Amino acid sequence: MIRRLKLCRSAGFDPHRNLAVEQHLLETVEEGCCILYLWQNRNTVVIGRNQNAWKECRTTELQKDGGHLARRLSGGGAVFHDLGNLNFTFLVHSADYDLDRQLSVVQEACRALGVETERSGRNDVLAGGRKFSGNAFFHNRGRSYHHGTLLVDADMDALGRYLRPSAAKLRAKGVDSVRARVVNLRTLQPSVTVDALRIQLEAAFAKVYGLEVEPIADSELDEAAIDALTRRNRSWEWLYGLPLPCDFTCEDRFPWGELRLELQVESGIVRRAAVYTDAMDWSLAEKLETALTGSRFTLAELCRRAAACDLPERQDVIGLLKRQDI
Repeated sequence: MIRRLKLCRSAGFDPHRNLAVEQHLLETVEEGCCILYLWQNRNTVVIGRNQNAWKECRTTELQKDGGHLARRLSGGGAVFHDLGNLNFTFLVHSADYDLDRQLSVVQEACRALGVETERSGRNDVLAGGRKFSGNAFFHNRGRSYHHGTLLVDADMDALGRYLRPSAAKLRAKGVDSVRARVVNLRTLQPSVTVDALRIQLEAAFAKVYGLEVEPIADSELDEAAIDALTRRNRSWEWLYGLPLPCDFTCEDRFPWGELRLELQVESGIVRRAAVYTDAMDWSLAEKLETALTGSRFTLAELCRRAAACDLPERQDVIGLLKRQDI
């Protein structure tokens, strides 16, 4: 039974720290307490716990624009966060987990701002028949959280630029269809702002649970534990190195012949490189395979290794790699 409500507001926009705070709150939430955590990330793609970064996100494009990739503990799909989006998390002991009640807080806050909403399936909240909030869930060792996004005035062009829909989603819906199904709250109610929504969420939290809300002081957070989780969240191993295999193929024809690269990638490393070509230089395939095997699967590292090859065709290989959507 919930007997106590606590509120934590993130003061920064670093996704790796914000997700570290979220995990720390989960690991320390007291029995009978529900924590509402409100946070924002700047120019970030957040992928689900079991997603392959390269299949979900145009990582090179995101990095070029100074954006961030982050991985959360929960499942679900990739999402884009910017400062036009507000994130929320409810953290409780699993015995007190109540999705209906938690989503009622979100819906009550929107209603107070003049936006009527409805739930769709298990994961989405809609307004005007279009999705403005997607939700995901995590349960571990008797503790649970439910978190989600709230699109207020998010950059929809950036969302489409960085996220890479799967072939199955494209066949089923298409990019234009996906964009048509999501909506910013400000499109429906121009007076809505992130700050106004934050204030109404805090008020609705108290109203729905019928309890006063206590702010969490900075002194209640274990900074050493949060710093350790932040370092993990930023690490190559966490973002790219999970044992989630993917295959990469590209090909083109050049004046000297046709070239096809096939890379088997696991834990963020090229475990096997196969090169097929009708070039007259028989050593081209062997040299490229040797150079690319063991490389981190990043555009910069692949190009660096190709450039180091003793091959007159290396600039064409680099050009081929740079034309790919890595």
